Amino acid sequence: MNHLFQKGADPAAPTLVLLHGTGGNERDLVPLARAIAPDSSYLGLRGNVLENGMPRFFRRLAEGVFDEEDLLFRTDEVKRFLDEAAVRYELDRSNLVAVGYSNGANLAGSLLFHHERVLRGAILHHPMVPRRGVTLPDLTGTPVFIGAGTNDPICSPGETEELGNLLRGAGAEVDVHWESYGHQLTATEAEAAAVWFGSRFGRRPPGE
Repeated sequence: MNHLFQKGADPAAPTLVLLHGTGGNERDLVPLARAIAPDSSYLGLRGNVLENGMPRFFRRLAEGVFDEEDLLFRTDEVKRFLDEAAVRYELDRSNLVAVGYSNGANLAGSLLFHHERVLRGAILHHPMVPRRGVTLPDLTGTPVFIGAGTNDPICSPGETEELGNLLRGAGAEVDVHWESYGHQLTATEAEAAAVWFGSRFGRRPPGE
């Protein structure tokens, strides 16, 4: 996959996996990564699907209607890429935290839904429920931040609550931050994600 890797100053800090929204690229969320965890390494990915020339991580059939077959294929594709990137860049495979917006947040959510311990945690900005009617893996103790909009025209508050409850039902520790700016990722939402990250991912104790 087209990607960008930047080594951080703190090798013990989680590596941030950056997953852009529709029409973005591997560099889009770099400013967000620096705001959330300035000492972390980050790995920015570019989706391999094009929709009217705009990169995405998986196909959709219509607005809000996912191509589930392609979603599963692309979820596995990203999972394999993370496995390979961890070896290539000498990363702690158990210390990856996804940071996704919109389509990228949906892909990160799908990783959590389909692969056990694929991520140490996740920051999901304006995600939807990736799939329904599936049994989630054990997510006990996995921290998840969800940034949502009370008036988001794409991800309704009900959708946000459903996703949070599904993740909690699998054991994840979910915190939801609400804004009132639609589907937009605001500076205050980014600041809330940074505060949450700092409270959840301090330096690991020696030997952990």
